[in-house]
Amino acid sequence: MAIQSKHLSTLEPWQDSKAKPYVVTKNITKSFDGRIAVNDVSLSIYKGELFSLLGRSGCGKSTLLRILAGFESSTSGRIFIDGTDMTDTPAYKRPVSMVFQSYALFPHMTVEQNIAFGLIQEGMQKGEIKDRVSAYLELVQMIGYEKRKPDQLSGGEKQRVALARSLVKQPKLILLDEPLAALDKKLRERTQLELVNIQEKVGITFVMVSHDQEEAMTMSTRIGLMNEGRILQVGSPTEIYEYPNSKYVANFIGSVNLFDGILMEEQSNCVIVKSGAMEKHLYVSHSASVAVGAQISVAIRPEKVMLTLTQPKGEYNWTSGVVEDIVYLGDVSIYHVRLQSGMVVFSTVTNLVRVAERLIQWDDKVFLYWKPENGIVLAI
Repeated sequence: MAIQSKHLSTLEPWQDSKAKPYVVTKNITKSFDGRIAVNDVSLSIYKGELFSLLGRSGCGKSTLLRILAGFESSTSGRIFIDGTDMTDTPAYKRPVSMVFQSYALFPHMTVEQNIAFGLIQEGMQKGEIKDRVSAYLELVQMIGYEKRKPDQLSGGEKQRVALARSLVKQPKLILLDEPLAALDKKLRERTQLELVNIQEKVGITFVMVSHDQEEAMTMSTRIGLMNEGRILQVGSPTEIYEYPNSKYVANFIGSVNLFDGILMEEQSNCVIVKSGAMEKHLYVSHSASVAVGAQISVAIRPEKVMLTLTQPKGEYNWTSGVVEDIVYLGDVSIYHVRLQSGMVVFSTVTNLVRVAERLIQWDDKVFLYWKPENGIVLAI
């Protein structure tokens, strides 16, 4: 679940036509030996965002991050940071810091020496370096660790030192390359919240690369979902999850039931879809712009699919099947229901009672139903 904004009534900058983006990529393309790794990517990222580039390995997200950092040059396109064209600016002259997956700490240096390294290279006065390092040690909750070496730190502590080393230079942009990949699940979840809180305090724009959809959904103001070098959809975690713009996006983010069918009728507030997987037609209030008679898919998230032992009333949005499997996850159970058509539909049910007390068990005949607003029509 995404960390919700504290100012829900405030217009976000990407929703404000007068707001100017802080980081802009214009038609960025990168080829390696004729293979296109980044394909005509144009993005607008706003000041103070924690923007995530999300996608599978090899989709081009890390290459795009390295182009932003200046470690790779683009084949074509331009990059602007705070209104300045940075396309041909070398990495060491860009107002950018990077946090690597491996943290890249100097093993022979102490924590405070690692954090101070960039400031020393810039020729800052010793007194100012000491004050700034102390301030960022406090920010990342590493006071008392100043004299330790990296091999004396846990994975989470190393990650905080690497972040402090990037923050201490007060760049305009911080890039994070899979920053939590080396941490175990519980520590990763805790560190996600810490990173978001730190980013909100300092107000610096973060761009993060991740292949972990849960991580991106939890931390990001917005997500750019990539595949084969292209950006498929940009939106808030809620927009990406609730209103995917394609079957690929719907499948990549979370679990989804996809009913292939034909758009039979368009009414003022809904469309009616005939699917071979269902006995009943689908009545959907959220529709892509497709013509009557078109082949489409209807996406419905498992948590929106309700289960009952009695037949629902009405002529739309329900079907029947047999419980083939139940996956118990503690707080929820995922029911696998096989329809007469052979399709398996997933329904996520909150465990409000103990397993032995639940009404629906393996091999039960059940009915599945959902509301018209729970479906999304996707063009094929």
